[in-house]
Amino acid sequence: MTLQHRTQYRDDRHLTVMVLPGGKVSSHRRSRFWHLSNLRMRPFSAAIRQRGFDVAAVRYRTRGWNGREQSPVADARQVLDRIKAQNSDAQVILLGHSMGGRVAAALSGDAAVVGVVALAPWWPAGTDIGLRQGCLLRVVHGTADRWTDPDASQAAVERARRSGLDAEWIGVKGAGHFMLRRLSLWHRLAVDAVSEIAMVSESAEKTTEAKAGERR
Repeated sequence: MTLQHRTQYRDDRHLTVMVLPGGKVSSHRRSRFWHLSNLRMRPFSAAIRQRGFDVAAVRYRTRGWNGREQSPVADARQVLDRIKAQNSDAQVILLGHSMGGRVAAALSGDAAVVGVVALAPWWPAGTDIGLRQGCLLRVVHGTADRWTDPDASQAAVERARRSGLDAEWIGVKGAGHFMLRRLSLWHRLAVDAVSEIAMVSESAEKTTEAKAGERR
């Protein structure tokens, strides 16, 4: 597991985008930087950095989810804990593709997480998307995806909405799982979602600070 981290995002904000790659249903083989699942996310990381955000690009120790082991969750949790240890005011947006979307779901209840951007997420039946109130959810899914189910992710978004969360599902018409078709659109939608969540988070933080000031 590796953590690649840039300098602090803007002024006194403490926001980091964790980029979570995909993987395999079951594999204990070591994850390498040159695996397509990792390479696929590098342009997303670059686009997010260009927008001015810090990025923590996560590489799991092994390639698979591995059932109850949920192998990549522990790796991503370690990166998240390290970010929080470096800054007690840290705010984190989780951006995950495929299995990375499932990892994001597993971490989404953490108090530091202010938003999840899931790209073609692998959310099989029974997946717990434990978003806390105030955490935003944005899902982008190709309508022609045959590896993960766009109907399942859309249903998850609808459930999140019914529970009072700010959630949105965006379909990329004709696109498959690996985000090759309409690639620039995938990048733009992902970065726009990150920017939107950051803006909402910043606004909420300022409102909280203003209310605290009024009580003094």
